[in-house]
Amino acid sequence: MKGFNLKLIVHILGLLLLFNAIFMGITTLYSYLQNDGITTGLLKALALNVIVGGLALGLTLNHRKEIKKREGYVIVAFGWLTMVVFGMFPYLFTATIGSGTDAFFETMSGYTATGATILDDIEALPRSITLWRSLTHWMGGMGIIVLAIAILPLLGIGGMQLFSAEAPVLGGDKLHPRISDTAKRLWLIYVGLTLTNALLLFVSGMPLFDAINHAMSTMASGGFSTKNASIGYWNHMPQIQYITIFFMILAGSNFVLLYYAIKGKFKRVFTDTEFSWYTGFIAVFTFIVMASIMRQGSYVAADASMFAVWEQSFRHALFQVVAVITTTGLVTADFTAWTPFATMLFFGLMFLGGSTGSTSGGVKVMRHLILLKNGFLEFKRALHPNAILMVRMNKVTIEQSIVYNVLAFFILYMILFIIGAGVLSTLGLDFTTAIGAAASSLGNVGPGLGDVGPASTFSSLPDFGKYWCSLLMLLGRLELFTVLILFTPYYWRNH
Repeated sequence: MKGFNLKLIVHILGLLLLFNAIFMGITTLYSYLQNDGITTGLLKALALNVIVGGLALGLTLNHRKEIKKREGYVIVAFGWLTMVVFGMFPYLFTATIGSGTDAFFETMSGYTATGATILDDIEALPRSITLWRSLTHWMGGMGIIVLAIAILPLLGIGGMQLFSAEAPVLGGDKLHPRISDTAKRLWLIYVGLTLTNALLLFVSGMPLFDAINHAMSTMASGGFSTKNASIGYWNHMPQIQYITIFFMILAGSNFVLLYYAIKGKFKRVFTDTEFSWYTGFIAVFTFIVMASIMRQGSYVAADASMFAVWEQSFRHALFQVVAVITTTGLVTADFTAWTPFATMLFFGLMFLGGSTGSTSGGVKVMRHLILLKNGFLEFKRALHPNAILMVRMNKVTIEQSIVYNVLAFFILYMILFIIGAGVLSTLGLDFTTAIGAAASSLGNVGPGLGDVGPASTFSSLPDFGKYWCSLLMLLGRLELFTVLILFTPYYWRNH
């Protein structure tokens, strides 16, 4: 393609691998201090990232320092794949995951902050590998590309094209006119909330190692846990689960609003339409699920007091609703074992998603609101065909091009879900498992339904099914268009 800056693409991919190496170095150091017997394997993985990343940087020093929009899409899509491929090696070189397919799935699930796993016994893993799993979440949660553009200006490279491709925000809000300063502020908020979350979990009784790992998983809206029972391991410690709920809600909120909250501008937060609907959805669906649990009557102990029945029903309902809406995927119980109605409700919530500008996956609340508002306006347009009726959010008119974009996104999302479930069904998966795995992977939720539900893992999927779900995870994490545009003939035409 004429004018395609291949050297710049390779240069930034090398930069991303060095980011990978930094966090891999943390894992290796921890392994050495723990003397867990896999330090050599982690060192090999670290060296591979450093060598390949260093060569990519060194051989492309003389590149044109300008990122065009088309190159931004390539960098984001292939940057993510590169991180995943080279992020597999800590598992492979330490033999903690023997299969390349399984290692690819686990790593893709980590970087995309999906939280689906093929590991049946997480507690048997060396602690350094458990740390690496959480770090892949934490890097992917905010977006390694957003981290990269924070320092691209130091290399004389502008990062707007990367930011818009990796983290599209419908509202277009930025914290600073310079995109690199916006990325830095986002990461400062992200780091600060992660540290605060870890500290509160530790003070509340969770061991420090578990607190750090769960804080990274929570703020990334990920779902990887250090325990086989996930947060359900601490069902006897409600304070830990309430803290996790609070930070899941924060992670699913627009980080621009979190910035305003930190600055004391709470009016901007509570008058935001998306945030109001986001918290409203959580409240309404929690009440519905709580009523369903209490009606079942078998989830809490038979000799529990009325207060205990209410509190446990409320806590588990709230936790699972927040975990699924924010696509975090941590669990306190198998929600598919509650009632058929609850199972159907949670399946629907997999398509909701958190706020725009958050670490959550899914369709996002803002898109649903635009679809609903535009749908209601169609009734008015039918009665008043000559009237100019525009969708408004936060008292601001939404450009019609954005409405069209949302409509296209939703249609593509549903088509991909149907195709995704259809392909999985051809591999022998039953209906419930196929639609659960497709919805969970595309929405970056984590637990699905059926054989891939909260009490199970994705280990039973055939190899092709794992690669297929990995593709759905990548498409969902990068908001569909960033990857799909690479498969259009128009993209590759000379301009």
